[in-house]
Amino acid sequence: MQTELAADIAAIEAISSVPTILEAVAAITGLRFVCIARVSADSWTTCAVLDRLGFGLKVGDGLDVATTLCEEVRDTGRPVIIDNVSQDARYRDHHTPRMYGFQSYISLPIQRPDGSYFGTLCGLDPLPANLSNTATVASMGLFAQLISKHLESELKLNESQCALLSERDTSELREQFIAVLGHDLRTPLSSILLGAELLRREPLSAQATGVLERMRRSALRISALVNDVMDFTRGRMGGGIALSLRNEAGLRQSLEQVVAELQGAYPEHRILAEIDLPGEVVCDGGRIQQLLSNLLKNALVHGAREEPVLVRALVHAGELEISVLNGGPAIAPATIDQLFKPFWRAPGHAASEGLGLGLFIVAEIARSHGGTLEVKSDHGATRFTFRMRAGEPAERRGAARA
Repeated sequence: MQTELAADIAAIEAISSVPTILEAVAAITGLRFVCIARVSADSWTTCAVLDRLGFGLKVGDGLDVATTLCEEVRDTGRPVIIDNVSQDARYRDHHTPRMYGFQSYISLPIQRPDGSYFGTLCGLDPLPANLSNTATVASMGLFAQLISKHLESELKLNESQCALLSERDTSELREQFIAVLGHDLRTPLSSILLGAELLRREPLSAQATGVLERMRRSALRISALVNDVMDFTRGRMGGGIALSLRNEAGLRQSLEQVVAELQGAYPEHRILAEIDLPGEVVCDGGRIQQLLSNLLKNALVHGAREEPVLVRALVHAGELEISVLNGGPAIAPATIDQLFKPFWRAPGHAASEGLGLGLFIVAEIARSHGGTLEVKSDHGATRFTFRMRAGEPAERRGAARA
């Protein structure tokens, strides 16, 4: 509660025009004590004050709310205005004027941006004053609204600052996270893989060779997962996957290598590939390999095992087109909308098949290349097609991305 009260006082203190508003209220009304009070069901606290009476209240000081007329303003939502207590039938015998020694008094409600009650703009004086005239009441109402608007602006500013701080914190955490993945995990993984490769050259028993191969494959799998998480982190929070664009003359061989590796990893499936890329393609060759690898793995895992997976890569009308088609039940339109979201898996597929980042990374690679990704699924077949401009010089593409 005290933390909330301190925040409310700070919000009023942050409004640079508050002293001017209090001076204007004093000038218009002739009242020598003017303040903004935070009023709740059980407390009355000064947030800002102009005291020419020596009343003694300072910012942060409180009164028993039951002894104030601001409690009535809070309960009714209406102003309390007294020109002359001694001539006012309602308030001449009221305990509050007697306790605080005033004859004239005005108090108007201040609303929070969400419409809830904040407190009052109020003033008083030991002498009578003409406060109930239309001009004074209208001016006081405008001042109360102005304070409310300032509170709204201050709230939005604080939210923006908090969001900015949160974004900075997120950015720092992201960099730390990438550093941990990039060094603290990759370094020991590289050592394990290097050690496994050296051991493969040594004469080992059949059992030891089998254990070593399982270790090597596990390390490769962990390395692939680390790479996927790093790509996800950069793609989701770091402004997209970074590319190294160049004129790739050997893209055909790179894609054929992907097909050969996955055919070896999934010998029970049949992959038919048509790759016709006679010239150069401006792209990040490693990322295009990754794109095809992820699409092809997806087809091998989710497609019908008895039907071949068809891979096509060609340049047509200045566009590189890579497509992967697999047989199997059609994907529902609602599911297609989910495919490229991170960590999404089709119902019934185990977590052991990966993190669910493969197609998300495909989409990020396509986006970073300025390309498009299309999914068509009907009549027992599903095709993923990636397209991008093939012939734009790498220098110009890189400048456009920057």
